[in-house]
Amino acid sequence: MRAAAALFVIMLLAGCAAEAPVVEAPSMYADMAMAGARLDAAAAATMISLYRQNNGLGAVEVDPDLMRLAEAQSRAMADKNKLDHDVRAPLAMRLTGAGYRANIAAENVSAGYHTLAEAFSGWRDSPPHKANMLKSGVTKLGIAASYAPNTKYKVFWTMILAAPEKQPS
Repeated sequence: MRAAAALFVIMLLAGCAAEAPVVEAPSMYADMAMAGARLDAAAAATMISLYRQNNGLGAVEVDPDLMRLAEAQSRAMADKNKLDHDVRAPLAMRLTGAGYRANIAAENVSAGYHTLAEAFSGWRDSPPHKANMLKSGVTKLGIAASYAPNTKYKVFWTMILAAPEKQPS
């Protein structure tokens, strides 16, 4: 009888455990230091926008062209195992070469941070990077993280913020 009661309690508890919701970590904590890792650009835009809004500035939104430029820059740094704004060319030349016309543009690069939260914290704590994130007038964002397992840093980050020129109507 006791054995049957114990078995009943165990099965009841097992049923409760199966119904417990699985809590997923926010995407800002996703580890980019693994093959196939995907950066959540919308979460990055939200994080940067909230930071900007807390400092009296406007939000930014993901721009597909800036995403491509950020991805190319991160990949180039990862391929060359070199943290450098100019690994391919200076930002202004890369924007012009891609046909992206901007009134204002700024770029943050970094390496070694495994998560978006870490990269953001590093930029926030660095006066020049913080100034870029709080640049007045920017409205668009492109961000990328490239994983390079056989390098010192493992993950190379690029964030481009810009205010595109208004096109004539």
